[in-house]
Amino acid sequence: QVQLVESGGGLVQPGGSLRLSCAASGTIFSAYNMGWYRQTPGKQRELVAAITSGGRTSYADSVKGRFTISRDNAKNTVSLQMNNLQPEHTAVYFCVANLVRLPTGWSTSGGYWGQGTQVTVSS
Repeated sequence: QVQLVESGGGLVQPGGSLRLSCAASGTIFSAYNMGWYRQTPGKQRELVAAITSGGRTSYADSVKGRFTISRDNAKNTVSLQMNNLQPEHTAVYFCVANLVRLPTGWSTSGGYWGQGTQVTVSS
């Protein structure tokens, strides 16, 4: 059983920054590919960023150059640094463990999800 707990969400003004963190327990964290997804009302969850067990990163085109995913295997955490946030980034952000890389992209079919953290960008 894998437990994931996100933190760091909140309200921020346009142009501001937030850092989301996800703490994992109950697993060999370093072996998992990890990721951040987000969801807005009425839409499916979408990939924001992923990081492999070896530290290779990938991003949605919409956040490249703005968001940075990182992991600390010693602390069993994965983080998402979000800079220059805009209202369109408002969403619930979810941490996920055990992503599987497919030729078509990332699969979450065997994934473990956190409860999500709300990010609201508004003036």
